[in-house]
Amino acid sequence: MTTTSTLTDGILYLTLNGDLIGSPDTQQLVASVNEYLGDAVTSCAVDLSSIRYINSTGIGVLVSLLTKFRSRGGEMVLINPADHPRKMLALTKLNNIFIVAADAATARQQLLTAAS
Repeated sequence: MTTTSTLTDGILYLTLNGDLIGSPDTQQLVASVNEYLGDAVTSCAVDLSSIRYINSTGIGVLVSLLTKFRSRGGEMVLINPADHPRKMLALTKLNNIFIVAADAATARQQLLTAAS
């Protein structure tokens, strides 16, 4: 899995590509997010449109990230999950917990609304 991160207007945007499964990549993802949290970032948008496969460990990482942001009074939005991640979120009923946006612009609007 590869991860690209950008910080725009106080919102951390993560773009994930590949398979979201337990590996050093997911540990690096969490460490990277932790660095941004040190900068008082409380909002995050995670683009899952290029994730081909996600397993229970990957789901756990997403839940962990969501918990980190919400415990700081912030929010996390998932952007356009690909077919397999979308099915896994529905199967685990986490689609009721996560905010899902169709695109980055919608995610930004939802995060700005949640912050106010």
